[in-house]
Amino acid sequence: MSVKENAKTWSIKEQIIEDPASGLAFQFEVMPDGTSRFRVIGSQLPFGNREFVFSDLGEKCGSGTATKGTCRPAWITEIA
Repeated sequence: MSVKENAKTWSIKEQIIEDPASGLAFQFEVMPDGTSRFRVIGSQLPFGNREFVFSDLGEKCGSGTATKGTCRPAWITEIA
């Protein structure tokens, strides 16, 4: 993975963004061990939901595809 020479730190709060136009949901989450995860969730993804894992320095350290079950968390709520 390439990283910009002058890359800056960026902090994102845990959240889920649903995009009705594409039918995709984007989830930003910090796991109990401190790793950050970014998930792309949607039934129209032909090979399953995508997950990207980042180190505490913000560098990508893993990714994968979930082909069984769902990544959709139970705590999702709509914001009016």
